Amino acid sequence: METLVFLFSFSALGVLYAMNTIPEFQEPYVILEIGVAVLVIVFLFYFLITRGNPPKDVLFFVFAEFCFTCVIDLTSALEYDGIISGFMEFYQKTGEPYLGTAYAIMMCYWDGIAHFIMYLAMISRITDRKAYRTLGLFWAGSLCANMSVFIAGIVAGKSGSDIRPAFWLNFLFLLMPVWGAVTLFTRSKDRPLIGGYNAHNVQTMSLIWRPVDLILLLLLVAAMAFTILRGLVALDSPLEACSAYLKHYEPYLKDPVGFPRVMMLHLFFYGLPLMGAFVYGLLKPGCTWMSDWTMFLAGAMIQCQWAHIGGSLHPRTTAPFRIPNEAFWYVLAANLLYAATPILVALRVQSNPYFFLKIVPFPGQTGLPNSEEKDTKYKDK
Repeated sequence: METLVFLFSFSALGVLYAMNTIPEFQEPYVILEIGVAVLVIVFLFYFLITRGNPPKDVLFFVFAEFCFTCVIDLTSALEYDGIISGFMEFYQKTGEPYLGTAYAIMMCYWDGIAHFIMYLAMISRITDRKAYRTLGLFWAGSLCANMSVFIAGIVAGKSGSDIRPAFWLNFLFLLMPVWGAVTLFTRSKDRPLIGGYNAHNVQTMSLIWRPVDLILLLLLVAAMAFTILRGLVALDSPLEACSAYLKHYEPYLKDPVGFPRVMMLHLFFYGLPLMGAFVYGLLKPGCTWMSDWTMFLAGAMIQCQWAHIGGSLHPRTTAPFRIPNEAFWYVLAANLLYAATPILVALRVQSNPYFFLKIVPFPGQTGLPNSEEKDTKYKDK
């Protein structure tokens, strides 16, 4: 099925080419109407071809539908960068002109490549009746961050006074990952929730005997400090440290397109509390929620940092807002490490989850199972 979805998604190129060559299809409200009609037709196509063997997960239709739009986003990015032509000129003028900003171009690359691969992988797992909850949470975090920053940045930035009808289609791409995240968070976990002998042993160890956790905790604290600094810069703090950082390190934070500032505020108000919670989760054993939320934030962070770093380096960003040459490598290294920290925490939780499992006392014992060989008691589904 994933092969069919992959091939059918490229029919989007035919739609774009037709709209680009027929002037009647290039009016702002006509673009909105065609956009809605195409989304409905794509949904009906997948609904009809799966009637004989319907997927057990309704999110299959969301992933298949979004594969189609991934091709459109990738085409938009490639055309703005001058790699291809003849597909999106009309949309650049009367559809969504802000897609030509550096941040939006990098966002479209992420959607057209990274999200496309995720959708195909999750469709494959759904077709094979396999679990995909962990990957799904990573995707939900990524797309939620993508669309929330994108929509808010459009309204708050210089494009806020030139919003076209096609803008309203973006809310569908925000609501779907929110719904998907709620659906995935409420499903039974793919892994055990209750630990046994190994979990008991790990949870009795102090932090000093868990060097990986200690390093991750220090990285999280540093990431929190970095988040606070850039959040205060976005809030126009008069502190000297904020002014110096903005002037000498990341002037891109004040790019009038609005996306960098909105992204920093998202991380300040939403990412910062989550990172603080992860510090607690590395100190307090038995935090079963760590496996879900670390994966969700990892997806959000890598998407945000990809668009932020790429946008600050893209030639469409004007010279006054680019990273100064003398601070280039310091800023790049700080941003890469900042992006990597939640991913490293998520990998730590997924690869060795014993510290984050609950220990339930057994009759006549203090939390140990009857046998060391039976390490885990699975939660009944």
